[in-house]
Amino acid sequence: MDVKALVAQMTLEEKAGLCSGLDFWHTKPVERLGVPSVMVSDGPHGLRKQDDKVDHLGVNDSIKAVCMPAACATAASFDRDLIGRMGQAIGDSCQHEKLGVVLGPAVNIKRSPLCGRNFEYFSEDPYLAGEMSAAYISGVQSKNVGTSIKHFAANNQEHRRMSSSSNADERTLREIYFPAFEISVRKAQPWTVMCSYNRLNGTYASEHPWLLTDVLRKEWGFEGYVMSDWGAVSDRPAGVAAGLDLEMPGSRGINDRKIVAAVKSGELDEKAVDLACERILTINYRYLENAKPETPWDQEADHQFSAQIAGECMVLLKNDGVLPLDKGTNAAFIGEFAAKPRFQGGGSSHINCFKTTSALEAAKEQGLSVTYAQGYSAAEDQATDEMIAQAVEAARAAKVAVVFAGLPDAYESEGYDRRHMAMPVCQNRLIEAVAEANPNTVVVLHNGSPVEMPWLGKVRAVLEAYLGGQAVGIAAVRVLYGDVNPSGHLAETFPVKLADNPSHLFYGGEGNEADYREGVFVGYRYYDKKEMEVLFPFGHGLSYTTFALSDLRLSADKITDQETLTATVKVTNTGSRPGKTVVQLYVGDKESTVLRPVRELKGFEKVELQPGESRDVTFALDKRAFAYWNTQIHDWHVETGAFTVEAGLSSRDLQASAEVTVESTVELPRHYTADSIFMDIMADPKAAKAIEPMLAGIRKAFAPNAEENSEVAEAAVSSDMSMAMLQYMPLRGLLSFSPDTVTDSTMEELLNALNG
Repeated sequence: MDVKALVAQMTLEEKAGLCSGLDFWHTKPVERLGVPSVMVSDGPHGLRKQDDKVDHLGVNDSIKAVCMPAACATAASFDRDLIGRMGQAIGDSCQHEKLGVVLGPAVNIKRSPLCGRNFEYFSEDPYLAGEMSAAYISGVQSKNVGTSIKHFAANNQEHRRMSSSSNADERTLREIYFPAFEISVRKAQPWTVMCSYNRLNGTYASEHPWLLTDVLRKEWGFEGYVMSDWGAVSDRPAGVAAGLDLEMPGSRGINDRKIVAAVKSGELDEKAVDLACERILTINYRYLENAKPETPWDQEADHQFSAQIAGECMVLLKNDGVLPLDKGTNAAFIGEFAAKPRFQGGGSSHINCFKTTSALEAAKEQGLSVTYAQGYSAAEDQATDEMIAQAVEAARAAKVAVVFAGLPDAYESEGYDRRHMAMPVCQNRLIEAVAEANPNTVVVLHNGSPVEMPWLGKVRAVLEAYLGGQAVGIAAVRVLYGDVNPSGHLAETFPVKLADNPSHLFYGGEGNEADYREGVFVGYRYYDKKEMEVLFPFGHGLSYTTFALSDLRLSADKITDQETLTATVKVTNTGSRPGKTVVQLYVGDKESTVLRPVRELKGFEKVELQPGESRDVTFALDKRAFAYWNTQIHDWHVETGAFTVEAGLSSRDLQASAEVTVESTVELPRHYTADSIFMDIMADPKAAKAIEPMLAGIRKAFAPNAEENSEVAEAAVSSDMSMAMLQYMPLRGLLSFSPDTVTDSTMEELLNALNG
């Protein structure tokens, strides 16, 4: 389809109309020219297909579909191939349902455990989030269905989400909040990008030219169209000029008329409207010309696939030898989530499942010896004395008690943030009572974000199931009884308490201003820098077997920042069962002039090994693995120096390390003035050389008696103190403290020499 020629035939009014939705779920047609509309659907872990008469937030029913595990779970798989295959399954369902774009994935960073929408997001780490996102996008789009990566950018809270300004410095945005989008665009080229509701440093994302055009398109090479989040548009003509192509949903023609008026008044260039239409039509026809509504959608097969995915995502947080359970064991399943699991979040991603399978159902289908006690009511958020008593009785009568607990629907959802990190009081009370009644107590958690665990020391095992999709019960039983060896690893840190989180003091902001004062120190970057105790570290995940890493080899001990370093590490299954683990590679700058994290994730691979088997895992580290964002040059920069490369099974379980020296090929621009201090001048080899002839006299002026002092130690102290004072002194201090030879003219000559 020649979209340029098609747009050239449109009237200004038709073009303006094409830039907004027909309704909640369809783009506008241009009937005069035979241009059809295309339907989009909420996602990202399944379809929430609705017609134009129903809501956006999932209060009303949509079609029956399959709920796959949410991003909080799939990220813990650390498995690109798995999430890619999940994307393919969702792409097939979109083709079957005649959907052109599925709205996802969501890649916003988990800045705080309180964000109500954390269950939709992958990780606190931008590299992991980007890699998982790119795999998902590639999977969906391999079926000729588009994705809409969201929410661009810095949408990390639900509180005041439609008006709040996320205020973050350039380096923080580039290192933490942009990379997941950048990786996705560069590696997978999503068909669309959804802008966020919030303002970014004062400007709404929907009308932010630097965000939508300069960064997204010019720097990263994004080729598709940008749509708004539903209702995110403030100034529509400004949005068109900035690069917002499609407003969703429609505005009943109000904003269309504003576009027309802005073009006619000269406020808006019509070429910007043409470009928006061309982008929208290019994507629409990419789907229309490859539509395959005859694509089969086997929901039962997807249900089983969902169970497989969930099993790969579950994280064994603690195991004091009680798991896996023997299938002949008499077990008590306690807690309402055993019979009615919580497996998805609330809001726009809420799926109307065609079926669900609970752990209780799955256990009975396998003929396992299991009794059940409700324990608590999730809807009423209470556990009566009678419920507790029945649970305790069941626990005492069983060899093992498995408590299914977590966060009820009301605790986390799109639209509002959590107020604390605690689980319901009634559930904590239940776990304490059961653990006292049965020393072999296991807790299975259903939640979309970290929780505090005051009972952790009283139970023998904890299995984090996250929000594992409609077949989570099947997966939980498979893992509990050893049919699946757990291999998930945490994509986020579990702090001991909420107050430990780096954003705790200022999360949510004041009024409409949300300041990201913790900067780049998000998640493990903060906890590791502070050497702070955590409940469970980033990357943590146990198995029913054991693994060891050794023999980390680097392809060179010295490279330039234009070269790629290869790191290879041996991983061995040292236990007695087959299993999978996630080999994680971290890089840290040993000594930097800027504040940097101790280590940052720069590579990961999930590996499956038989008992006693070893395998080499290789990673490629390019410039970005060693660089930080330099705000002086507005680009990635590597400082010359030594870097540590560490391989581990979490950010705190680092079993092999090596060191490489990286030499920068970029010389940062420097300009010295009379206010420049000696410390900074001496740190620059060229500047230090220029000033060296003056240093002898300066040193003598600052420590005139150092050589004559009969007490050597006293002389050293005097000299050290004097030189310490000198390093913080600006050049202009020479006029007061140096020999008479330093004058205004010699100062000017010195500055000319320093500045070349």
